[in-house]
Amino acid sequence: MGPFEIAAIAIIGGLAYSAYEVHMKTKTKAGKADIEALQAEIAKLKDRVGTLESIVTDKSYQLKEQINKL
Repeated sequence: MGPFEIAAIAIIGGLAYSAYEVHMKTKTKAGKADIEALQAEIAKLKDRVGTLESIVTDKSYQLKEQINKL
């Protein structure tokens, strides 16, 4: 193996390593944005569930359901 082959392998290895680093950095950045979006959606869904629980546990709602069953 000559010096040119060793240099070529070193250069290719360096480029592959730098490409891997860039890939990992962009992957974590996208992951953080996705996590924030999902957390916001979860907060909205919790609010909606709270509203639905208050509607269902309301006595007038239960009375309407009993009347409709008759």
